[in-house]
Amino acid sequence: MSANANFTWDDLQYFLAVARTGQLSTAARQLRTSHATVSRRIDRLEFSLKVKLFERNPRGYVLTGMGQRFIEAAERIEAEADRLQADITSGTTAQRGVVRLSTPEGFANFFFADKIRNFCDGHPNITLELVTIQQIMSLSRKEADIAVSLDPPKDGPYLTEKLTDYSLNVYGSKAYLSGAAAIRSRQDLLSHPFIGYIEDMIFVPGLDYLGEVHPGIKARFQSSSIFAQLTATLNALGLCVLPHFIARSYPDLQIVLPDEVEIRRNYWLVCHRDLSHVPRVRMVTDYIFQSVRANQDAFLRSYQAPEEGARRYSAAMGRGVSRLSNKSP
Repeated sequence: MSANANFTWDDLQYFLAVARTGQLSTAARQLRTSHATVSRRIDRLEFSLKVKLFERNPRGYVLTGMGQRFIEAAERIEAEADRLQADITSGTTAQRGVVRLSTPEGFANFFFADKIRNFCDGHPNITLELVTIQQIMSLSRKEADIAVSLDPPKDGPYLTEKLTDYSLNVYGSKAYLSGAAAIRSRQDLLSHPFIGYIEDMIFVPGLDYLGEVHPGIKARFQSSSIFAQLTATLNALGLCVLPHFIARSYPDLQIVLPDEVEIRRNYWLVCHRDLSHVPRVRMVTDYIFQSVRANQDAFLRSYQAPEEGARRYSAAMGRGVSRLSNKSP
């Protein structure tokens, strides 16, 4: 890379947008410009640096080896620019840009979606993208800025902190239970149809819990969507393991064997270390922690005092260090 490379911070913004999305059209929408402008700016940057940053193919733009090295430097400059702007300008106008959050479908649709308006009202210059597709978004490839995960990463340059525990129980609709055989023990569950995830499409181990209820249970109706499972349960198709924070909103659902069968899982908040100083990212992570902490009774059927996770995570982000938790869900 030439030491006399002549490029501007504006060029780096175009580079980062394409690097994170892999698509000129998506980057153009984020930058509120045209597809042609983004292409021209990338070409100009590569000409200025005298290196090839992307491989072009029919599926989009893929970073070259030099591009991977360059993105690290560009993100450090981005973080410094954000901090400088925050120092110069006060109030919500100091923070602007896009933050992409990846979460499991249940957390997004049955909890966080209801909280988004308050965040957007308080931060009108931040665009929040909520991704709930059934796969793990790669923080290392910048497919997401922040992730809520059932299983924290075992290694890598990430800040990781437990967000909350949550409880799950076996539920059935009143209509189903009124006409079904009595359930007095776990063994009785084997004579009832179950609703659950498609076994070979369970994308994180934390969603594989029917065996914990009873090793002999096999779901008769299977779906990759928790919303579809909930709908089937409400329609009296059978029994289903559901999180308390989802089922509590439906009075027609009853817990089966409440004193005998309860499963615990965890949600973890994960952020790439390189983004830990970006003010808009910190605002989103702080808001997620505050929202969960204020609604602990929604996640735990037997409410317990919330942990100090938000304080510890915020402090770690302020220091910009990688904290890898060894806790397992």
